Amino acid sequence: MCFLCDLKTRDCAPPRTEPVWSARRAFVLAAGAAAAAPALAQVDVGQGSALRNLVPAEELENAATQQYGQMMAEAKAKGALVAGGDPQVLRLRNMAQRLIPHSPQWNKRATRWQWEVNLIRSEQINAFCMPGGKIAFYTGILDKLKLSDDEAAMIMGHEMAHALREHARSRVAKTNATGIGLSIAAQLLGLGQLGDVAANLGTQLLSLKYSRDDETEADLVGLELAARSAYQPRAAVTLWQKMAAAGGGAAPGFLSTHPTGPERIRQLEANVPKVQGLYERARKG
Repeated sequence: MCFLCDLKTRDCAPPRTEPVWSARRAFVLAAGAAAAAPALAQVDVGQGSALRNLVPAEELENAATQQYGQMMAEAKAKGALVAGGDPQVLRLRNMAQRLIPHSPQWNKRATRWQWEVNLIRSEQINAFCMPGGKIAFYTGILDKLKLSDDEAAMIMGHEMAHALREHARSRVAKTNATGIGLSIAAQLLGLGQLGDVAANLGTQLLSLKYSRDDETEADLVGLELAARSAYQPRAAVTLWQKMAAAGGGAAPGFLSTHPTGPERIRQLEANVPKVQGLYERARKG
């Protein structure tokens, strides 16, 4: 996943002492826009991995919420958590307000998620969305790549797509299946030890690696989310062109887990026309 090691939490990390922004109100206010959008997806990503069902979604989301809160508390203690009134934070939260109402099409659980968006002061080129809608950007990805709103929205959509497609849930199941001796019998008996796995993830969420298929899904679902939210689809292409240019000397982070290449850009270019109509419709309101 797109998580940085420099902000991994300590076991004794304090609980979050300051309320953070929640997008639940934004979801309600913008629900009409989502209802007016076409119901059918325009990009084809197929069905999600059935293996994810072996890990309880609620427990994974609860573990992510706890981990996210600890990360934000530690960032704040280090003076790295950007204040909620900062223009860059407001910019990101406005993007989320536009994107979130379109998320239930990809995962009905998203209507119950307590979405949060924060910005961490760091030179790293990085961003992530944890299970349950916990989003964070690093200032490095906005500043070093000089992202337009359309390009930043593509990143946010991509990271949200990882959460909506439950890629972390699938990776946890795959990672732990062999180690805990997973069997059909364990599933029939209430998932055996998998509940404990989800409840005690800790820093495992910081080190999960997505597959190439996961990245492709996130690219395409994120592209459609952004287009439905009136962000220019072509920005997905210019974004990854910038990523490719930055990749040579970039510090570990987003680019280490999201390798760039001509094939990735070609695939996005092929899918831009599929969502162009959604973008045009969203622009007209």
